[in-house]
Amino acid sequence: MNPQAHPLFYQAIMALENGNLIGAESLLQQFIRAQPKNSAALHLMGVVCGLAKRHAEAIQYFRKAVKLTPNDSELHYNLAKALSDSQHDREALQHHQTATRLAPDNVNAWVNYGKCLDHLGKSNEALTCYEKAISIQPSFIQPWFNKGKTLSELGQYQEALAAYTQAYQINPQENFLLGILLHHKMLICEWTGLDELYSNIHAGLIAGNKVAEPFGLMAFTESEHDLQLCAEIFAADFYPAQTIIAENIKKEPKSKIRIGYLCGEFREQATSILMTGLYENHNPEQFEIIAFDNGVADSSEIRARLEKAFDQLIDIRTLPDLEAAQLIKQMEIDILVNLNGYFGKGRQGIFAYKPSPIQVNFLGFPGTLGARYIDYLIADPVVIPPSSKQFYDEKIAYLPNSYQVNDAKRVIANREFSRTELGLPASGFVYCCFNNNYKITPEIFTAWMNILRAVKGSVLWLLADNLVAKENLCNAAKTQGIDPTRLIFANRLPLAEHLARHQQADLFLDTSPCNAHTTASDALWAGLPLLTKQGTTFPGRVSASLLQAVGLPELIAENQIRYEALAIEYGNNPEKILKIKQKLLANKINLPLFNTELFTEHLEGVFYKMFERARANLSPADIETTQASP
Repeated sequence: MNPQAHPLFYQAIMALENGNLIGAESLLQQFIRAQPKNSAALHLMGVVCGLAKRHAEAIQYFRKAVKLTPNDSELHYNLAKALSDSQHDREALQHHQTATRLAPDNVNAWVNYGKCLDHLGKSNEALTCYEKAISIQPSFIQPWFNKGKTLSELGQYQEALAAYTQAYQINPQENFLLGILLHHKMLICEWTGLDELYSNIHAGLIAGNKVAEPFGLMAFTESEHDLQLCAEIFAADFYPAQTIIAENIKKEPKSKIRIGYLCGEFREQATSILMTGLYENHNPEQFEIIAFDNGVADSSEIRARLEKAFDQLIDIRTLPDLEAAQLIKQMEIDILVNLNGYFGKGRQGIFAYKPSPIQVNFLGFPGTLGARYIDYLIADPVVIPPSSKQFYDEKIAYLPNSYQVNDAKRVIANREFSRTELGLPASGFVYCCFNNNYKITPEIFTAWMNILRAVKGSVLWLLADNLVAKENLCNAAKTQGIDPTRLIFANRLPLAEHLARHQQADLFLDTSPCNAHTTASDALWAGLPLLTKQGTTFPGRVSASLLQAVGLPELIAENQIRYEALAIEYGNNPEKILKIKQKLLANKINLPLFNTELFTEHLEGVFYKMFERARANLSPADIETTQASP
């Protein structure tokens, strides 16, 4: 009998078409009790469960149906998608393959197959799937969008921008696409149309629309309100709050506090470069520290130190969000620290289940995550002045000096570079900025050109991030009447050697509205002064925070006019910068910025206050700073 001819099945379809999931499910349950091996009914029940976001149940129904009708391409497609949605991509792979083999013209099947491959790190194979989907239906936006994402992950930013631009031409209203276009233009220093793009993004955010992702926006906007709106919209769409699974803290007052650090970069990467000394300095009598690792290990010295520092280091890469959250709950983690936020290989979806009674946003993402299930944000009074607290959804846990931790064991290579081998002129003032190219705005670049114009024989030493950006920056310099040969581009080096080559620069010129972060600490640790402009957002105030903590407030300019004037003054009077270098070398030893033990004590004090509030069943509250330590 054709199942669609059965009244119950027909009524279930009608209920589903009318959006009545509960009614459709009830009718299908009756039908399946009567015909438990009816593949079409099992398939439709899986669809209903999937629409209700009950992916585990959907998968079980699809599996039963596949056993009965193994050559149904749509069934394999739905099972594969449900498995991928549940983060079981390895198992999903075979069903994606079967679906595309049975229905080679199914564009959705090719798109989802590509997404699955991308999740498994098979980027080139994913691109092949997207190209296949595009060849079938060129006007379908999703393969263009996904192609852009994969190309960007491969560092092919110009090609990614072209794919995203094609997606925009198909649908200018596609979620988050405006911000992605802005960020990719910044990645290659292609600055045409940036102001119009941002104007549209700003209007979209005010209207509550999904127009930008938080990470890309922070490099361009000077509005804390825009950053907050962006994070809230993004969190609600991608990482809405799930059922809370944490339990209240029931520990005795003298019990060890169990801290979980969740990160995708437990390797030689900026976050761990800053954090490793902190892990090593935690008081083992009072704290147990556990790493939840969502990344890939490397063979670096930092990784070896990390493995020794943690009480446990647990690989969660292959665990779906819910399973990882359940594991964290079972381990009775008191404080779960989110070291990624919307940067890198993060797992914000785990935090959405609230597996720990206290959840903290720290270091990796400099701003609010826009999600109420994150309780605290670690900051200092410079990066978040009291007047700005309204723009952060978390309660603010203030540290007394800079919020940014530093590792006092960082090694600077003994190698002494010559200017010649670095491509620098033998004489003349060397300005540098080793920030990623996406932080360079047209306004800051114009300031740099004004500085070069006013300081005869000076050069600007930049990071060679990608060839397209290099070409665009050279053309921009030429347009402003500056010889492009005065821009010198530095290739990447091992960290210890990179720090050593800082000694051949005279002054680091910071970017704005998004500052140097780890890169600023690199410069200061290497003995290179940094000049910054006081910003109006968290990411725009980081360098000011670091300079205050190392006793160099004279390098914080209140506006761009003062920024240019100071840079020119130091460039034309190099003896002044020499005195500042001497002051920096002395302050490195005596002031708090690079005192890892002191920072750890302060952070542990903040953790204790969080813990005591939670143990007393009090809701999170701002934790005020104490007097800065000398």
